[in-house]
Amino acid sequence: MADENNVAVAGAEGAAQDATQGRGPRGGRGRGPGGGDRGRGGRDGNRGRRDDRRGSTEEQGEELIEKLVHINRVSKTVKGGKRFGFAALVVVGDGKGRAGFGHGKAREVPEAISKATAAAKKAMVRVPLKDGRTLHHDGNGHFGAGRVTVRSAPQGTGIIAGGPMRAIFESLGVADVVTKSVGTSNPYNMIRATFEALGEQTSPKAVAQRRGKKIADLLGRGHGATQQTAEAEAAAVVE
Repeated sequence: MADENNVAVAGAEGAAQDATQGRGPRGGRGRGPGGGDRGRGGRDGNRGRRDDRRGSTEEQGEELIEKLVHINRVSKTVKGGKRFGFAALVVVGDGKGRAGFGHGKAREVPEAISKATAAAKKAMVRVPLKDGRTLHHDGNGHFGAGRVTVRSAPQGTGIIAGGPMRAIFESLGVADVVTKSVGTSNPYNMIRATFEALGEQTSPKAVAQRRGKKIADLLGRGHGATQQTAEAEAAAVVE
């Protein structure tokens, strides 16, 4: 009985020593407290933490509105047949005054759309909105043979636009606007002309800062309103 007790005590001490050194039951390195940083378990643990950080960063990102405007299929005649490709035009916006467009080419439609979406996210611009629903003033834009006119509208008007222009205002977050396109119906030229018109939009806050005046002075002078009404409107101006 004494010999069996000595063998059991020796076995327990050996197991405790292996666990302290990070060795598994077969003598190899495991995921023990001592060998976690040096063995495979340590590297796997670090890689898992990096994945967690990447996931949290993606979850904290803003949600964007993606609109597919146009897909064009092109073909190239080569020896043995035809080789097809696709070009995609995408508009991206956050619904809060930022939007952009992008163009992508690839052999497959999903890849072309993903390229266009990535390009649109890099080219996003901010457009000042009045009350977060319409434009501050009218504007004109042209690109190539495309000419567009955008006008601010009262509440309840809706988006009076068609084709590519509607996609821009929906992704931009505009609720009331009146537009007109004259000339070409090419979606590329229409979108570029629309963004040129939106790029000329200015807010009363920006004009007041540039001229060194107060927003209430500009609003009261332009609309012929009283001082109290102008101050109330100036207080309501966010951007």
